Amino acid sequence: MDLSWDDLRLFLDVARLGGLSAATKTTKVSAATLGRRVTALERQIGEPLFTRSQTGYRLTQAGEELLKRAEDVEAAMLSLTRWKEGALGERVVRISAGAWTSQFLAHNIGQLWRAGEGIGIEFVTANHKVDIGRRNADIGVRNARPGEQWLAGRQIGKVAYGLYSGRQLINGIAAGLFVGASGEAADTPSARWLQAHHGDRIGVRGNDAMSVRELVASGAGLGIFPCFAADSDPRLVRVAPLITELTTEQWLVTHHEERHTREVRLVADRIVALMRDSTALFMGEKRIP
Repeated sequence: MDLSWDDLRLFLDVARLGGLSAATKTTKVSAATLGRRVTALERQIGEPLFTRSQTGYRLTQAGEELLKRAEDVEAAMLSLTRWKEGALGERVVRISAGAWTSQFLAHNIGQLWRAGEGIGIEFVTANHKVDIGRRNADIGVRNARPGEQWLAGRQIGKVAYGLYSGRQLINGIAAGLFVGASGEAADTPSARWLQAHHGDRIGVRGNDAMSVRELVASGAGLGIFPCFAADSDPRLVRVAPLITELTTEQWLVTHHEERHTREVRLVADRIVALMRDSTALFMGEKRIP
């Protein structure tokens, strides 16, 4: 029996997430295609792998057995990937975070990474959750506790948000307009809050966080930013009290099997130390000149 690794990867997502709908978000495959692939895999195995119901997919005994073996294959494939990446003797640790957090970590790279330790760092910047379960990242910095059973999380702080303007009260700022977000950048709590409260006064939009900041700094309008990002930019000034309903938790997330590897643990511990040392900045209580 010649099982496809691609089929096993899809099976792992459906098994871990408990159904087709949830797995479509991580696999980028339609529910109909996922259903066909799972059924085809069951034919190859010769037994049902899931008990299907309106509430989701539950593993059968055969499914549980395949899950264990598929995870072994996943670990072997990961080892091959690490071996390929480690041609120079380095273990690459991928860190996934949103744009502002990635920028903050990059600015403080000296506290996370040192040459000669046998570790490489790769930033995976995205507004949506990067799939740590499928090893698309080793460490994630997220705004909520992980709900997946194969992920481990520890809360490392909170993030406050405020309303900011550029220092020159011109153009859109003088008119009391706002700078909004479009595209993927609009799918964040702060962008949705601005749309809900001031959507009728948005004059200009940007499709990524950095362009929104440049527009606000240039006077196109007021904007909402996490305090640790805006208070570190001398071109921006906070113009109102903190928006308390936007305050979010900050969690460091790792795969429960990978978190004990030397390189992942070392980088994760350094991120935690950096974030906790920067609590005042993240809570809007400190401004960097």
